[in-house]
Amino acid sequence: MRTGPSRKTPTLGHWLAGLCLFMTAWLHGVAVQAADILLTGAEESPGVQAFVQALSELRPTDNVRFQPLASLPAPGKLPANLRLILLDLPSLDWRLQDSQGPSTLVLRISRLQARQRFADAQPARLSLLWSDPPLSRQLQLIRRILPQARRVGVLFDEHGEFLIDELRAAARPLNLEIVSQRWDNIHDSRPLQAVLKSSDVLLGLDDPDLYNSQTAKNLLLSSYSRQVALIGPNIAFVRAGSLASTYSDQSDWLAILDHLLDQPTSAWPRTLYPARFKVSSNAQVARSLGIEPLNEASVASALAEGERRP
Repeated sequence: MRTGPSRKTPTLGHWLAGLCLFMTAWLHGVAVQAADILLTGAEESPGVQAFVQALSELRPTDNVRFQPLASLPAPGKLPANLRLILLDLPSLDWRLQDSQGPSTLVLRISRLQARQRFADAQPARLSLLWSDPPLSRQLQLIRRILPQARRVGVLFDEHGEFLIDELRAAARPLNLEIVSQRWDNIHDSRPLQAVLKSSDVLLGLDDPDLYNSQTAKNLLLSSYSRQVALIGPNIAFVRAGSLASTYSDQSDWLAILDHLLDQPTSAWPRTLYPARFKVSSNAQVARSLGIEPLNEASVASALAEGERRP
């Protein structure tokens, strides 16, 4: 009786050949899926170089590079599949010159900066990643560290006026009252004194026309003399003498970018506040106001948990 051909045990050569075929197919798949990621800005500073390098290390299979703004063609001449990341306002102004061009992430732009450039008519293909902390998050920070506060003072000018209604809406569920005061002339201290007199805490909007190196001394000394804490507007003011603020640092932004770059550009949000953030506080200011020094990590964790709950 004849039997069929015997099955031979694969030799080492067969195994190696199969492994080579697998690796070739896998590397081809990686090459096909690798994204072309271009970061641009007016200058390639050491900080920018470090940021680009860190993003490259997060995404080793992608082509991550920086190219100075001056060396780029018009946005419409860039490849459509390019993933473009803008690092500063000059690069945003360049991108706004052309309605065509690749999908673009605008990194760390404030609400006021966006408003000044295109009001409510946000161009297509732009995803704005806000630099200023969400108003609701700052109000939650006030509720957590100053539970007795009820009246929240806010200074604004013509650029920041559009935020006041949003702020009132965010304050309502927290039983907080917004005491708003227009401040058009920073050399006139009367609006500042009036809002401090009527408030339990002062919330700083991220408006560089009002909160800057020229106004910092007056703002901080005036609030200190009335024992009214200043919350925000950013980490620089916390270091200078405000009580606390939420903020996102480079590691937070890298994680956010890494997540977005995993998504198809069609899934990129039109606007985004960073979900990852930290809390910074000034222990010396806290002591002067009779407040226990903050456990910053604990406060940030509690705020984040509150945001995750429906």
